[in-house]
Amino acid sequence: MFILALLGIACLAGALAWFAWQPIALRESPLDFTIEPGSTMKQVARQVVDAGIDVQPFALVMLARVTRQANWIKAGSYEVEAGLTPLALLAKLTRGDVTQAELALIEGWNFRQFRAALDRHPDLRHDTVGLSDAEILQRLGVTASHPEGLFFPDTYLFARRSSDLDVLRRAYHNQQNLLTREWTRRSEGLPYRDPYEALIMASIVEKETGQAADRPMVASVFVNRLRSGMLLQTDPTVIYGLGADFDGDIKKRDLLADTPYNTYIRRGLPPTPIAMPGTAALRAALNPPVTDYLYFVARGDGSSAFSRNLDEHNRAVARYIRKRQP
Repeated sequence: MFILALLGIACLAGALAWFAWQPIALRESPLDFTIEPGSTMKQVARQVVDAGIDVQPFALVMLARVTRQANWIKAGSYEVEAGLTPLALLAKLTRGDVTQAELALIEGWNFRQFRAALDRHPDLRHDTVGLSDAEILQRLGVTASHPEGLFFPDTYLFARRSSDLDVLRRAYHNQQNLLTREWTRRSEGLPYRDPYEALIMASIVEKETGQAADRPMVASVFVNRLRSGMLLQTDPTVIYGLGADFDGDIKKRDLLADTPYNTYIRRGLPPTPIAMPGTAALRAALNPPVTDYLYFVARGDGSSAFSRNLDEHNRAVARYIRKRQP
């Protein structure tokens, strides 16, 4: 009886070894499949088979247990090709060798645009759909009451079927880490009470800058205006305050609309950022050059002309704006 048992074990081991090294038939190659979070090894085997990988679930579970890999399978999206063996499949699953997708969140976008990009990405799990902005912040454990400016614009790589909340969580921490680091490197005497006000300024600089080289000079204009008690008079804050009511063409009545973001009629910074600033805009806001500029106007080629007083500014407007008007 003992010998028979040994023979049985040997046969089972031989069969499992043969199974481990045999190429698996795939429904198509390459083949994408997903292992759901929290799956047991039996569930993993079923998900693999359902995806179109022709493998015996029981044998795959046994192989995983014998090789002590059953408890180390990582959730995520995977891609496999013809010639894959069960042993190689398990190695891939335990390494977490997931396929990655990417999403670009652009400097100067507002949170509404961030959400739209997340919502339309086909490789994300859309856990924020139907949630308010406040509910998203709550899910992320963020105590701020307004999401604007809190998320770092960048290209994010993630495993397919990741939650959109995971992407936002990374973007939030990236922005907070950047803000903390750059705040410690700020110039002295800036007219900001705290890092959040610097973030507000950075968002304005981001929206007002057509060329990257102009960011420091634009920041210096707004810092000079804050210091002197002048109105900031920046169109992007007005547009942000109008929200859905803005029709794409800023008018005189828009500049008179009484919103918290209208810097033509309200002094100081608006109550929140108006967009997601990148690194360059934040550094410009925290380390602007020392100038005596108080005005700037777009030249029409993406750059700006800077002026020290109203007379200079009016001449620049006549040169660069009025000549372009029909």
